[in-house]
Amino acid sequence: MTENVLVAFALTAIAGLSTGIGSIIALSARKTNTKFLSVSLGFSAGVMIYVSMVELFSEARETLSTALGERQGAALAVAAFFAGMLLIAVIDRAIPQKDNPHEFKKLTGSAQPRSQKERLMRTGVLTALAIAVHNFPEGLATFIAALSDPSVAVAIVVAISIHNIPEGIAVSVPIYYATGSRKKAFFYSFASGLAEPLGALVGYLVLMPFLNDVTFGVLFAAISGIMVFISLDELLPAAREYGEHHLSIYGLVAGMLVMAISLLLLS
Repeated sequence: MTENVLVAFALTAIAGLSTGIGSIIALSARKTNTKFLSVSLGFSAGVMIYVSMVELFSEARETLSTALGERQGAALAVAAFFAGMLLIAVIDRAIPQKDNPHEFKKLTGSAQPRSQKERLMRTGVLTALAIAVHNFPEGLATFIAALSDPSVAVAIVVAISIHNIPEGIAVSVPIYYATGSRKKAFFYSFASGLAEPLGALVGYLVLMPFLNDVTFGVLFAAISGIMVFISLDELLPAAREYGEHHLSIYGLVAGMLVMAISLLLLS
């Protein structure tokens, strides 16, 4: 059990701190490859939707039905699924649109006049805080998934890492243009990802004493709802924003296919 907990923490940390990768890309590349980013975001959405609907929700329903009976278990699984969607939607709505990192904007830009530096710094800091709020439930989701099935958690980590990369870009770009400091831009971007291992820590300290079949079932159903909402509300719109419509769909289908094959090979 201790080994599973350590693996779960490690996977969650990898997912969260991938915001630092986005920062490195933004600070080292002269121009962001938006087509690649579009395909990657679509791929991430495909992975998350497939694993949520085919693996996580099915496992949640089966677990709850075994513990509570077919009808009651299925009803609770559906309720938890939409409760997860509602939770992430409330978090999303609580953040003003102009400061919300999931209200994606184009990543192009040039050096800004000195009079705009203060505003850019504020935007970068608020974006970092907003990302931290969003990443917290993702960290909890990854941690719980890793405790139950590390093979599924690896796929979730890959998907979350891909969509955390542009979040790191969103934080680091305005701070870099405001301060001219790559170190400060990287620090804020990297720090915003710490919310995911923090979510895992809270999950460990608060939920571990209560984990049983019913708790796992409810959490898995809620996690699947969270992931589907993130994919539909954030990843796919962002993929379209950065590239052509077809690129995002190609990425989506590729993500589902890769996830399907990997689950077949692991079963």
